[in-house]
Amino acid sequence: MQTKRIDINEVTPGVYQPLIQLNKQIVQSGFSKNLYHLIKVRASLINGCAYCIQSHSKEAQADGETTQRLLALEAWDDAPYFTIEERAVLALTDEATLISNKGVSDAVFDNAIRILGKENVAHAIMAIASINAWNRIGRATLLIPE
Repeated sequence: MQTKRIDINEVTPGVYQPLIQLNKQIVQSGFSKNLYHLIKVRASLINGCAYCIQSHSKEAQADGETTQRLLALEAWDDAPYFTIEERAVLALTDEATLISNKGVSDAVFDNAIRILGKENVAHAIMAIASINAWNRIGRATLLIPE
């Protein structure tokens, strides 16, 4: 295992500010904190970002998420612990995170709109984009979990 490569924010101070602002905007939008936690952990699992998996799992637990549900995120579609809203956002997270496979299907997108509404789907897409950017930073620089 390698050690962390560089600290991008140290090399180019302030460069994280747009992503930090995006996160603040999502949080302030009224988008469900629970759904945002699930998006961050699920995308981080898909992308294999150990740093983000650990930090976002801790945040989710601090806000009341259970270990049982966090562990089940790897196989959320087979687990009985997730609501219809959570399933819609997790399906969207999967397809948007793995966008190069086949894009986001009409079935997943239309289901998310039907269940969550346009505004929440817009927030979810921005949340997915944000965590995917952070995951790529973490993986590229080999951020080390605590």
